[in-house]
Amino acid sequence: MDNRYNRHNRRKYSLKVHIVLVTKYRKQLLKGTIADDVKQKIFDICNSNSWNIIAMETDKDHVHFLVSYDATDRVCDIVKVVKQQTIYHLWQKYSDFLSRQYWKKKIFWSDGYFACSIGEVSSATIQKYIENQG
Repeated sequence: MDNRYNRHNRRKYSLKVHIVLVTKYRKQLLKGTIADDVKQKIFDICNSNSWNIIAMETDKDHVHFLVSYDATDRVCDIVKVVKQQTIYHLWQKYSDFLSRQYWKKKIFWSDGYFACSIGEVSSATIQKYIENQG
């Protein structure tokens, strides 16, 4: 049996996307416990939505993650959910620190994002690239 593809109902697919989220104003906040909390929260969010994190790493001002997802999901929705829930979590836990960084509450990520679909052949290359961040 070919394990490269997911099967669900009458669908057979292999969808993977490399997503990069950048902190607002490129502030270098993804260090220490905040970086660890962001990675854990993204992992939990993806897990609860049946998205599979293949690789994830942070640098000082951005996070990379490679995720596989169902054919019924949209990349923009994955990004929206991840951004909303991580912002809420971080402001709950680090409100004193973040209020000194941003004048407006509920800000952490920049407005945009980077997303790139990948082919099966380049998955290992992207995974190695992400793991070597930071």
